[in-house]
Amino acid sequence: QLQASGGGLVRPGESLRLSCAASGQIQSVDTMAWYREAPGNLRELVASITTSGSTDVTDSAKGRFTISRDNALNMVYLQMNSLKPEDTAMYYCNADVSTPWVKKNIWGQGTLVTVSS
Repeated sequence: QLQASGGGLVRPGESLRLSCAASGQIQSVDTMAWYREAPGNLRELVASITTSGSTDVTDSAKGRFTISRDNALNMVYLQMNSLKPEDTAMYYCNADVSTPWVKKNIWGQGTLVTVSS
């Protein structure tokens, strides 16, 4: 399973760091990612990172958001700087994992980020 944390209420221009931990009977974790879903909008990919550290960040977040991971701890992070009201959304972590029985894609429960003055 994935457990996300770090969301909250911040003012425009401030920062937040989201964390997500993979736990359970996981043998390995491949690509990890953060998605977000704002009210009335579809869930969208914000950033992803491979096991080797290759990253991809959506255009609206480039230069402001940084994704990173700790492979030893099976954790992924999203550092969000210069937050804007339009970044307000529920943020979900996602990962491709291998268990002793199967490879699967799993989701965390979401952490709410609200950017408002």
